[in-house]
Amino acid sequence: MSAWINLFDSKHTIYANARHRNAHFKLIANDIARYIRSEDSIVLDFSSGEAISANIVSDSCAQLFLAEPAPCLRGVIKKRFDNNKKIKVVSLKEVYSMPDNSIDLVVMHSVAQYMTNSEIKLALTNIRRILRSSGIFIIGDIIHPKSNVIIDALDLLYFGLEEGFLLAAIFSLVRTYFSSYRKIRRENSLASYTDEEIKDKLSRYGFKPIKESRNLGHNQYRSTFISSIKYF
Repeated sequence: MSAWINLFDSKHTIYANARHRNAHFKLIANDIARYIRSEDSIVLDFSSGEAISANIVSDSCAQLFLAEPAPCLRGVIKKRFDNNKKIKVVSLKEVYSMPDNSIDLVVMHSVAQYMTNSEIKLALTNIRRILRSSGIFIIGDIIHPKSNVIIDALDLLYFGLEEGFLLAAIFSLVRTYFSSYRKIRRENSLASYTDEEIKDKLSRYGFKPIKESRNLGHNQYRSTFISSIKYF
């Protein structure tokens, strides 16, 4: 995941413009908030990214941990939410040191595709450990093996049409073609899973997964799975 962390920690051009970025994170935050069962809940957003709309999530829970592996981005997030006492920004190393049975909701959205087998094993093992017996784990943006860059491009254009940045989205696709993102994606292929493959992986690490009817965020060509703890 190091190549991707370096990319997200740089001045990348993944988002077409500020309108795209804002719409992206606001939609995800609203989707996450719908999974919070109680205002007393402790929530962990695993590899949160910029999370510019995290206030929406924190308004619905007692505490929100934003875990971000990219150090520079983590500093930006800390500064952004410095006045929000419900939000604590942490590293993945700190997540792996969290107490057992301490989190009510863990969300890992648009992360699994960037992880190696050893990285996702470490993540799932610790998420299972820190999740409370009544807690839920959401893993989103799972890419199907039949997906491709054309599908992603069409989804971006549709999202741009919906949110008013279609022209910027078109220019963004051209810019991305010549950017470092394309090279990194070619050299570090994104992990993909069939429904049965991701269910089997989650089951092996102690979860009972169910596929949701819609994915978190805008890309409905990808999938979200909700899991409770499996007791053997």
